[in-house]
Amino acid sequence: MLCAVYKTAKKEGMYLYLPEKDKFDDVPEALLEQFGKPVLVMLLPLNKREALGRVDKETLITALREKGFYLQLPPKQEDWLAEHRVALGLSPREEAKKF
Repeated sequence: MLCAVYKTAKKEGMYLYLPEKDKFDDVPEALLEQFGKPVLVMLLPLNKREALGRVDKETLITALREKGFYLQLPPKQEDWLAEHRVALGLSPREEAKKF
């Protein structure tokens, strides 16, 4: 199975996978509006790959067959400063100082 992978300029790390190049028929219009203009990154032969970066291969194939697309969201960015503040018993965000 070959799939087309698209990126967006709106959000780094967000990718849209389609079972056919430039076939956006099954992608909801609201999602396409949020995604912005899709930019083709690659055509990916799924049968020649055992593993994919951050996508489970079986989950991807199932989504492509059942929904006609798969949206990969960027990884959640950790806020180490907020975690450290909470560990110290402080609020995650520093309160603005009033003068």
